[in-house]
Amino acid sequence: MFLSIDVGNTQTTLGLFDEKGALVRGWRMSTTATDTSDMLHSRLWGFFMKDGLSLADVTDAGVASVVPALERAWRRCLEVHLGHDPLVVRAGENYGMQVAMPNPRQVGADRIANAIAARTTYGAPVIVVDFGTATNIDVVDESGAYRGGAISPGLMLSAGALFSRAAKLASIPIEAPERALGDSTEAALQSGLVIGAAAQAEGLVARIRAELGAPDATVVGTGGLARTVARATTLFDAIDPDLTLRGIREIWLLSR
Repeated sequence: MFLSIDVGNTQTTLGLFDEKGALVRGWRMSTTATDTSDMLHSRLWGFFMKDGLSLADVTDAGVASVVPALERAWRRCLEVHLGHDPLVVRAGENYGMQVAMPNPRQVGADRIANAIAARTTYGAPVIVVDFGTATNIDVVDESGAYRGGAISPGLMLSAGALFSRAAKLASIPIEAPERALGDSTEAALQSGLVIGAAAQAEGLVARIRAELGAPDATVVGTGGLARTVARATTLFDAIDPDLTLRGIREIWLLSR
């Protein structure tokens, strides 16, 4: 079985795939930059034991990390378990997708994984909006090349900054309100945060489609808050929470 690991700044997502490529089980855990390889192995073992699975069934693994210290820790953890090197997704490598940018090595590993999985699943052109610590927009043009995108502060990052700096505003449930016109402080905050994130995505995607000359480019939402934001917009053709994990596995298949 293949273990796919997406290490984000706030959360780490793990997915266990069977030999046919079906996702058997997924887990989320907080990203802690000081975790050692032994600590990561202990967490892995705990997830598998909890769900009645055997870690010994994992024969290959891949990691896409935006936290360099954890990339090293995960690589060491998996080397010890597997007895061979895991796949580590890195910018600038040849994964069967042209990166049509001046400096391909600037592209995050998770963004390349998103683009590859989106192209395979939905064709090209395709635009991925990933709602994580940052909101990333990744663009694959009609030829199947990665063209870049946009990066902005994520919904939870914006909410945290707002609540910490505005003394009269308290933390609220992050969910889509029924209307943009909030008739209470809570509803107004939900409108600004969730509908605001949806409106930002709508505006950026509209401009990107125009610049690509692809008004019908497929738009895919992913990331931990994709379903929440999707309730406030009709922008998305699909919500695909496992996109990055599948992309890591696909890169592993290509690298073989």
